[in-house]
Amino acid sequence: MERTRRRKGRETVERAYAITSLPPERADAARLLEIWRGHWRIENGLHWVRDVAFGEDQSRVRTESAPQLLAALRNLVIWMLRLGGVKNISAALRHYGWKPWETLTLIGLPTYN
Repeated sequence: MERTRRRKGRETVERAYAITSLPPERADAARLLEIWRGHWRIENGLHWVRDVAFGEDQSRVRTESAPQLLAALRNLVIWMLRLGGVKNISAALRHYGWKPWETLTLIGLPTYN
């Protein structure tokens, strides 16, 4: 993959390499680009959010099934927020952290406060 970037009037060219198990007849340029972009869509849309908004990389939880459980809970929270139309996950976490009863509206339940 070769990409050209312009930043502050300066142009840089980056090359990145990948390995695929696709046979040559299925690995045309369009398909490889689709796979590449799909990977980064997941990376930027989920993993980056989990790391930045939830501080996942700094987590000290490392034993038994706890890391998988926490990852699943983080994914659930992100899914619920996105389903509720939230664009800024970090801002929503701060908002619902101060008003946790309002999280019920994300799953269609009324709040009574």
